[in-house]
Amino acid sequence: MAITKEKKVSVFTQYGGSATNTGSTEAQIALLTERIVDISKHLQSNKKDFSSQKGLIELVGQRKSLLIYLQKKDLMGYRALIEKLGLRK
Repeated sequence: MAITKEKKVSVFTQYGGSATNTGSTEAQIALLTERIVDISKHLQSNKKDFSSQKGLIELVGQRKSLLIYLQKKDLMGYRALIEKLGLRK
């Protein structure tokens, strides 16, 4: 259920520019999205895992806050990231 180190490096490289750029907003949002997808898959088969459900809600809130920050700071970057991650339809 945890994201492997190699997966983190690939997410940071793809969205943050380099593997060491872990602080960029885009990379943090992409990593949170990966974690949200993993926990969502887990909850589909384990419907009564309420602690994971609470963690999922917290991650979604954290991602939402970062998306609001990115939207205020860089609107074009926000739109590009939303398109890349497929968050809105």
